[in-house]
This record gives sequence, structure tokens and C-alpha cells, in this order.
Amino acid sequence: MLRHCLTLDLRDDPASIAAYDRYHRAVWPEVLDHLRLSGIHDMTIWRRGNRLTMLIETAPSFDLAQLVVTASSHPRVKEWEQLMATFQQPLADAQGAGLWQPMDEVFNLRAQSAGENGQ
Repeated sequence: MLRHCLTLDLRDDPASIAAYDRYHRAVWPEVLDHLRLSGIHDMTIWRRGNRLTMLIETAPSFDLAQLVVTASSHPRVKEWEQLMATFQQPLADAQGAGLWQPMDEVFNLRAQSAGENGQ
């Protein structure tokens, strides 16, 4: 199992943040299907203020590009992505396509406990 961590910011507006949270209490079934079919085994999103952190677990062969919504994606998935974009804003240091930006892992307890840290 491979883990990925991504981050982005919501617009700093209490009503937008509340709406984002509300939508995520009942994600549309087509979006859930899209995530599973993309190769995601599990996903959680955490929020502090307007900062979001997404943790996803995938097969080792997974590529984040598999999450990209294309013209051939289900119409409800495209609608969801457009709706979510109204709540989101890019990070000041965003690079590449998409609002969600990958984070670098700087510590892993399991790896260090197993002596995999190269020391």
C-alpha cells in the first residue's frame, strides 16, 4: 500500500468552508465510484481553518494523474470538481496542474523503526 498526502486551501470564508464540509458529509455516489476506479483504496480529508490535507492509500502502481477529471469523465464527477473549485484556492507556492498539491514526507515512524532510514 502506498500513501500520498496532498494539501490546498479553501477560500477564507466561513460560509464557503461550512458548505465544503456539508458536501463532504455525503459525497455523490458517482464521485465515490470515480475515486475507487482510479485505484484509491482509502481517502481522508482533514481541515484546520481553511487548510485541507488529503491522505490517500493506493496500490504502489498508482499515479496521481489517474485522479485528473477529463472530458470523458462522468458528468456528475465533472460537476463535483467544478463545484468544489468554487470553494478552493491555490496555494501561494502551487506548481503543476490542479489545486491539490503533493506534500513531501519528512518522517515515517514505521520506516525508521524498521531501520530503513539509512543510518
